[in-house]
Parts: sequence; C-alpha cells; structure tokens
Amino acid sequence: MGQEFVLLISASIFCVGAAGFIIRRNPLIMFMSVELMLNSVNFLLITYSSFLNSLDGQIFALFIMTVAAAEVVVGLAIILTIFRTRHDLDVDHIDMLKG
Repeated sequence: MGQEFVLLISASIFCVGAAGFIIRRNPLIMFMSVELMLNSVNFLLITYSSFLNSLDGQIFALFIMTVAAAEVVVGLAIILTIFRTRHDLDVDHIDMLKG
C-alpha cells in the first residue's frame, strides 16, 4: 500500500464526514460525521507512523480516540436531554434553549 493510496483514502473518508456534518441537520448524524473525520485522521497518523518507524503517531491516535469517546458520551447526554425536553432533534431549533 503506497503513501498516495493512504492519503487518498483518508482524504475521501474525511470529505464524506465533512459533507455529512455540513449537509445533515440531525445531531446524531453530525456526531457520526465528526467521528468519521477523526477516524480518517487516525488512519493517516497510524499509517504514516508505520512508514516512519515511529510510535508517536500511534500514541497520538490513541489520545484522539480517548477524547473522541469522551466527546460522544457528553454529546449523547446533551442530545438525550434536548430530546426529553423538546421532543425534537432539529439543530436549527436548539438555539431556542438559551436561557
């Protein structure tokens, strides 16, 4: 597997995640899109870490996965709270919860 192929796959996965985040208005889909973008970066870090015979990229990818897991837990708790109070998951209407 060459470096160009890895870069192409990672860039295409990142673009799919960015498009999903920009186009969709459902918060669950938006969180999944952010996770897809983070996973594409992790794929790139781990692959280039393997090419360079260094563990720095793999360790950094592990930290990214840890922060992403914490982000998902907090984000899903916020989404669940919004759904319980509003019975609506439209992102455009969430700004009405300011108080």
